[in-house]
This record gives sequence, C-alpha cells and structure tokens, in this order.
Amino acid sequence: MFLEAHKPARWQHPFDDDVDEHALLVGSKAWQRTLHQNGWGAILWPKEFGGRGLGPIEAIIWNQELVRFGLGQSIFVVGTAMAGPTIIAHGTPEQKSRYLEPLARGDEIWCQLFSEPGAGSDLAALSARAVKDGDPRQPAGTFDWVVSGQKTWCSGAHYADFGILLARSDPSVPKHAGITYFLLDMRAPGVEIRPLRQMSGGSHFNDVFLNEVRIPDANRLGPAGAGWGAAMTTLLNERMALGGTGGFFSFDELAAFARAHRERLDGVTRDQLARLYTWNKTLDLLNARVVSKLGRGVIPDAESSVMKLALGRILTLGAELGLRLAGPDALLRRGHWQHQFLTAPSMHIAGGTDEIQKNVVAERVLGLPREPRRDRDVPFDEIPRS
Repeated sequence: MFLEAHKPARWQHPFDDDVDEHALLVGSKAWQRTLHQNGWGAILWPKEFGGRGLGPIEAIIWNQELVRFGLGQSIFVVGTAMAGPTIIAHGTPEQKSRYLEPLARGDEIWCQLFSEPGAGSDLAALSARAVKDGDPRQPAGTFDWVVSGQKTWCSGAHYADFGILLARSDPSVPKHAGITYFLLDMRAPGVEIRPLRQMSGGSHFNDVFLNEVRIPDANRLGPAGAGWGAAMTTLLNERMALGGTGGFFSFDELAAFARAHRERLDGVTRDQLARLYTWNKTLDLLNARVVSKLGRGVIPDAESSVMKLALGRILTLGAELGLRLAGPDALLRRGHWQHQFLTAPSMHIAGGTDEIQKNVVAERVLGLPREPRRDRDVPFDEIPRS
C-alpha cells in the first residue's frame, strides 16, 4: 500500500505548540512532492491539472486512511483543498498555468485571508477595501488594485507564499455584491504579518495588515464584485476537507488512554465515554451523508452547521475526559490533553460561532422564523458600524 511504503518517519501537526517550523516546512514540502509524484497530491482535481480526478466519496476515504496512519492535514490543505479548486473553477487559463502546478508539487504554500476583526461569522461584513488605481476605462488586466485593511486568524500566513483574499471593491452596493476575490503575493510591499499567541502557547495564527498593497488586476479571480460566488466555492471545498474529527480528535486514542488508567474509570466517566463514542460515530455518519450529497451534485444545507456544533462538543468533552483520566498529571503545563483542552474552545468560534450555527439549524431544520437581517439589501456604506 502507498501509505505504508511512503509515509514520513516523523509527522508534525502545524497546530502543535512545540512545532519546529523549519522541520515542518522541510518535511511537509517533501511529503507533498511525494504525494504529487505518485498521483495523490490533489486527488479531487481534474487529471488535466495534475489531480487524480476522483470524487468526494474517495476523498473522505483517503482522509480516513491518512488519519489511520497518523497523518493529519498538512500545511498545504488551504492550497490543495481550497485555493486550487477555486482557481480551477473561476480562474483564467493564465492563472491555472501559473499557480496550480507549483501548488500541487509542494513548491508554494497558500493561506486564507477572509476573516476580519469585524467580519468572522458574518463574512460578508468585511471592510478591507480594494480601489482601482488608474483610469477605470482601462482594459482588464492592465491596472492595479490598492488594498488596505486587516485580516485575522490567518493560519500559516507567516510562512505562506500566496494568499486567497477577499476585499470590498464597491461599497455602494449591498454587502454580498461588492466583494472581489484576489490572489495575493504574501511578500508584496505593504503586507505586514503579526503572530497571534494562543492560550495553548502556540502561534499558528496571524493578523495580516494590508497597507496600500498593490495587486495587479491579472491576480483578480473572477469578475470584479463577484467574489462572493468564488468565496462560496472555497468554503464548500473547505467543508469537504475538514469534515469529521480526523486530525482534530481520535476516540481510539482516548479509549487507549482510558484503558491505561482503569483505576480512574468511575461510573460517570464510563457513561461520558460512551456518550462521546456515540457522538463521534454520529458525526462520522453525518459527514458521510454530506459527502454522498456532494457526490450526487447536491449542495448540503444545514448539515455543515450541525457538524460544526457536534465537532465543538466532541473536542471539548474529549479534552475534559482526557484531563480527568490523567489525574494529577493534568496539572502539568504541557501535554497532549492539556493542549486539546486549551484548543477546544476555539472550535466553538472558528468557522462560525455556535450561536450562528444554532440560528442556521433553527431556521433551516426546525422552520423557526429567520433572524432579522435589515442590512442584507442596504448599500454597504450606509450600514451603521461601531
């Protein structure tokens, strides 16, 4: 089997607190090159772009196999699973020729520049501005855009070569209509990256400040003002890549830890382990349902919100049980379950808060009245903001 023969001797997760970033970059690039050379670098991409041409069902099986061999998502996941599919769907022939091969081969790393301090769960509220520099009558591709603003929670931005960026190019129209999608060179003048120290001790995330950054119009992905549609392509592929608990939590690992500390297994802990096992299996089945829908060309609706809520609950309870089973060792500053415990709260916020996801479920599953959204059809520059 390919993974048995080629898996790296050492695997580092980019979210680990004590990650050696130099070793992470060297090892991840070598592994991505190995995957690419053997046809596994981007299995969902069409064969004409260096992919394997497989579907979402095969993708979930592949991700499950990676987890089984102790290999989680790599630092290339934004590129291969998000940027690449979006470029394939919306890019020009020149953009596909320039970016896809180096990405799949492991030469260039990508990051995501979507969220802002005031635009997380409500991504369409983003306020980073993109202004055309030059005569607006110039033909497309012959002028620059000047972008200013701040992006946050940007995973791996400090070592990324390129970023997928959303910016507001027309504030005179409703918020979803005035957004443009760009491919940003992370080493362009005016790009400032500041690490965000997490309470777990790591600094995988970053703030990215854009100070009048010039982006050639040739790096615009899709039509100006139509970036929301391309962003939905990115986010749909993100859900496919990150669905389930693979790479975040392993019930088998927790169960083995419990067996090694049987003296701490009281009735309550056993009951909660059983509950967690049920939640974990239910999430696996729901993930399979979503992937099956995608395989039939059906866009999932509220399932991703239910999955997000379930993932947050599973990680939180799993970390709490791990610490309970660790006994006095739970008081140590570092350790696997300590890291899980300090990381778990972020999963109730990242990718849409629990409150936002519950609203989606209430409206689309339970049929409850929609939340009032008075700003949806109002020009962005007329929306009151603090």
